[in-house]
Amino acid sequence: MEEFKKRQITFLLQLVGVSVVLFAIHSYLLYHFAKDVLFFFPIWQVYTFHVFITLLFYSVINYKFSNGQKNVFNLFMVLTFLKMILAILFLLPLLLSDFENKQPDVFNFFIPYFMYLFFEVFSLTKFLQKT
Repeated sequence: MEEFKKRQITFLLQLVGVSVVLFAIHSYLLYHFAKDVLFFFPIWQVYTFHVFITLLFYSVINYKFSNGQKNVFNLFMVLTFLKMILAILFLLPLLLSDFENKQPDVFNFFIPYFMYLFFEVFSLTKFLQKT
């Protein structure tokens, strides 16, 4: 369990750092290039979703791996599919609404989505390669 806690704390600190940087860059770009665009979802809600889901899924995989299950690829694939479903559920109010311009909100969601997915894959492969 010591390895689990160590990896979890390291990942949490990295996740907070990455999130702060991504949020700052995203906010800066929106401030300078999309001042007049009205968004359905505030940017903080998008990042809250991504941080929570990324932390939850990494924690599940880390826990399973720490308890002796060395083949976590199938679990990762199932969780990635679940993440896609949760993303659609998150965006469902926007997609079903009469909101006129939905494209900026979709971009605001999926650009960080792929950044967080890349970060999650990078972090997982980093600790899986050590074994």
